[in-house]
Amino acid sequence: MADVSRRMLALLSALQTGRTWTGAELASRLGASPRTLRRDVERLRDLGYPVEARPGPGGHYRLVAGTAMPPLLLDDEEAVAIAVGLRLAAGTADGDGDEDASGRALRKLEQVLPARLRRRVATVHHATETAPTRATAVSARLLGLVGTAAQQHERLAFGYRDRDGTVTRRRVEPYRQVLAGRRWYLLAWDLDRSEWRTFRLDRLADARSTGERFSPRELPAASAVDYLDATLKAARHRAVITFHAPAEQVADRLVNQDGVIESLAADRCRYTTWVDSFEWLAVTTTILGVEFRVEEPAGFVAYCRTLRDRLDRAAANPARGPFVP
Repeated sequence: MADVSRRMLALLSALQTGRTWTGAELASRLGASPRTLRRDVERLRDLGYPVEARPGPGGHYRLVAGTAMPPLLLDDEEAVAIAVGLRLAAGTADGDGDEDASGRALRKLEQVLPARLRRRVATVHHATETAPTRATAVSARLLGLVGTAAQQHERLAFGYRDRDGTVTRRRVEPYRQVLAGRRWYLLAWDLDRSEWRTFRLDRLADARSTGERFSPRELPAASAVDYLDATLKAARHRAVITFHAPAEQVADRLVNQDGVIESLAADRCRYTTWVDSFEWLAVTTTILGVEFRVEEPAGFVAYCRTLRDRLDRAAANPARGPFVP
């Protein structure tokens, strides 16, 4: 019986690679006869694994999608990778009022991990810290709802809170959801405004599918990522800075780099970026410890001069008298 179990585990492991196997390949891999292979395949089917078998020339075996989620067979590295990924996701996911899906999946996985693998996962976890970010949490339920509606071409209705806090009801045709800059966005056709719009998923409330089908429109760009990138840049300030330092040095020192660094010479490079405010960019570039020159826009140049004057006043000698703004 132990031999049968080991053979079936080896068979399941081979099938879960996603590739197609001939009967001869599997029989050779398992060291079994074609008849034994067929019996083992039937045993897997009885356990809920949908194994497709195609006889004759060109015949094969492969694992296909079924109607239920059967147990997965993972090797050590796969199990550790999934556990670590789930632990990190559980810290940022939104459980939508209940324990989040990442946390539940992690608990189930950790319950069946061998002690040696639990120790490896715990070691990675305790030796890892995640820096605070502006990442926004979105529930797995919402991602599933939006993704399904987009795939099945069903209209969505939801409440949406804009940047100023105003909430409106929206009816849209969903096309793609995009993860960019640690935020989830939805690219959709706004039915009431008759235009393409992007929506932050963390600002959606009471989202539901209306059940109404729609005929897909042509995307307004080569991809949803391209459209979102252009939309976000259009709403932000473009700035160009020349650093008197090698591109590699600037790249190493920039934190949260969100732009393009172009080498101009061995000791000079150009940095083009898009920011929500000049304040953040001015401080970031100043503390790099590298000489730089603001090329554009004029508004950023003016802000740098204002900041320079403010710093001069802040560093004024107290003997010169009281501070005068």
